[in-house]
Amino acid sequence: MSVLESEDIPLEVIKSKIDGLRNFLKISLSIANAHTVDFYTCNVWEDFIAVPPERVLSIISSNCHQRPETENRRTQSCEVPSGKDRSSFGFCDDSKRLVDVATLLDAANRYALPGLGVCVPLPKIMQTLGEHQRVLPSAKDVPLEPEEFMNSKKSHEVQIMSGVVASLARHCRVRQVIDVGSGKGYLCSFLSLQYGLQVYGIDSSSGNTHGAQERNRKLQKYSRAYQRHRKARTAVCGGGERARDGLGEERERPEPGGESEERLARDEREQDTEALLTLPSEPAVAVPPEEDSPEGNSRDAPSPGVDGVASDSESPFPFLGVLSPELVELPAPRVPPARLSLEERERRKRENLERKRAGRDDRDGLFSPLTSYVTAQTELCDIITHLEDAMLVGLHTCGDLAPSTLRMFTAKPELKAVCSVGCCYHLLSEEFEPSSTESESNQWGFPMSHHLREPAWFCGRNARMSACLALERVSAGGGLPIESLFYRAVLHVILRDHYSAFKSEKRVGNVYSKSASFVDYVRRALRKLGLDESKMSDSLIQGYHDKYSPRRPEMHAFNMLKVSLAPCIEALILLDRLCYLKEQANTSFSAVVQLFDALTSPRCYGIVAVKKQS
Repeated sequence: MSVLESEDIPLEVIKSKIDGLRNFLKISLSIANAHTVDFYTCNVWEDFIAVPPERVLSIISSNCHQRPETENRRTQSCEVPSGKDRSSFGFCDDSKRLVDVATLLDAANRYALPGLGVCVPLPKIMQTLGEHQRVLPSAKDVPLEPEEFMNSKKSHEVQIMSGVVASLARHCRVRQVIDVGSGKGYLCSFLSLQYGLQVYGIDSSSGNTHGAQERNRKLQKYSRAYQRHRKARTAVCGGGERARDGLGEERERPEPGGESEERLARDEREQDTEALLTLPSEPAVAVPPEEDSPEGNSRDAPSPGVDGVASDSESPFPFLGVLSPELVELPAPRVPPARLSLEERERRKRENLERKRAGRDDRDGLFSPLTSYVTAQTELCDIITHLEDAMLVGLHTCGDLAPSTLRMFTAKPELKAVCSVGCCYHLLSEEFEPSSTESESNQWGFPMSHHLREPAWFCGRNARMSACLALERVSAGGGLPIESLFYRAVLHVILRDHYSAFKSEKRVGNVYSKSASFVDYVRRALRKLGLDESKMSDSLIQGYHDKYSPRRPEMHAFNMLKVSLAPCIEALILLDRLCYLKEQANTSFSAVVQLFDALTSPRCYGIVAVKKQS
């Protein structure tokens, strides 16, 4: 038995945790799957909740201040009708409405990953791998500081994940690392420059590949200069810090805790999660990717596992996941080779052949960006000419790309370990969801494990969308965009009452941020939908606003319940992936590990696995 195997949690324990979580979600998932857009048209509050909204908000507020100690704690409780069984997690057995908020929240805390007790602590993993000192490298050992080139979130993620990856690579005695969905190549560059690993960054976007190649060239140049001039790097000017890049140039950075950093954090919170809570049931239409965003944006643009969503300013997801900042930049569509134009296929083939002939992808550089659409069936030796034993990594791999990464790990004998952090649960394909279309590859993003495939379990698109919400940020004061959500729900009432197109496939998009008032919002939305706005007078529109304003607390309370359930849905998705790995005969160790600070990086959990030694 290897040292890692001693920390492994048995498959039967994971199955038991999944079964308990399923029993909870069978009852509570209805809240997560409710449309906020339909909140008033479908009487969502009356159908699901039997408690006054003020009561719900009071108990949620109390619960947020007392998390995560849930095992032996009872929060303030609602009165439960006599004779009702509390085993229904706070829902009335007859009406199926929520009658005991405290019981629901206690259960939600127990069935989130921390409450389930299935995560292997990161320090224990690192200690077991022989990293007794620290997860992060000391500053004197770092040839470049990632915060010089990335925002604080990305720097936090890259430093921690690179330490874990390097330790796993040493444990498995491999020097090649394959980063699937490598985006801008930050993790790849750090792994190669800091740890001397031979890294292949594979991304389906040629724009990301070219950008990563050029960025890595600059980082290598900077790293050499940095080591020569490190002592002269930092100077303090007027209370703000300036970073000297080793070439004599100074670049101003926000002072930690200063006004500029607070403003950035505030702007991020204000963009919030309107789309996460109002997602229409129809899938969004994919559009061509935007130009690669400039360095310094909120996150690495991921390479998703399924077709992406609209990314223009009028997207139906204008504020997608800002409580989960890895979703801020919407993923570019990941187009299978069969759908590429002949010209694009030839160009990609030509570029990869040129790399092979020049040896650039294997010999000359420690980091080699490659352009390829990757699935579990991809033959890595067709992309990497001198493939050796390697490990597979993915930092915020989007949608189906995360499960594809795990399937690739189990299927390819040359892959000895994997470290995968997924995101964009709303883009996962679900095999048993009634509205699912047929999968081209006959492989679905969820469920992966036989244990969840046998009962044909599905969550639903809205529930997966809810799983992207960040409870930690909401609990820390990152509020929800209540007014914009309210505007959208009341607009839906107007469309129902006065237009036959309220079920139209057209999207309203981001008109709230451009609107001066509710009347202006409605008129802009009607124009966007191509409807006759002359049918509605200003006073009639304002009348709808005034009629539903007293019911805003209902919407606020309901959305807070959805946020409270988000960690449980995420837990089921991640435990399904873990269970899949434990079902494989060739895997010796697999675990869910919290890699990142949840407030800094809400998609903070990684799946780590190691193959059995031959």
